[in-house]
Amino acid sequence: MAKQKLPVTPAIRVLRQHDVPFTGHHYAYEDHGGTAVCARELGVDEHAVIKTLILETDQKDPLIVLMHGDREISTKELARLLGTKQITPCSPQTADRHSGYQVGGTSPFGTRKTMPVYMEETIAELPVIYINGGKRGFLVAITPQDLIKVLQPGMVRVAQP
Repeated sequence: MAKQKLPVTPAIRVLRQHDVPFTGHHYAYEDHGGTAVCARELGVDEHAVIKTLILETDQKDPLIVLMHGDREISTKELARLLGTKQITPCSPQTADRHSGYQVGGTSPFGTRKTMPVYMEETIAELPVIYINGGKRGFLVAITPQDLIKVLQPGMVRVAQP
């Protein structure tokens, strides 16, 4: 199979701008397949595949949460930590509007709107993470330290199985 070219997405531009070393990984995207499909197609642990989730507070303020692929977010705990009444996932249309990416291809890098980013703190313990590169069926492998350097996320502990 011929090697696929890297798509030039806003996420890739941001990584290059910050001199972040990364490798691109294409896979066969499946609607509603989520991180399980990514992990299976790339032959990696789903725990190292990081979801980029767009949520909003009860005041409709958008935010990004980065979470292990095999974990869910306790929105109740996140709301408590952020001092807001409630945090809920955005509708796909609203998430697309905030991020500038299509759901399933949402990257935390190069979003249309600048939003606060929160990261499950245990992600920082992994040697390499796989995170969306701004296009469905395309992940980039980077170190958590490089992600932290570029995004400067707030560290949270809100994972649940």
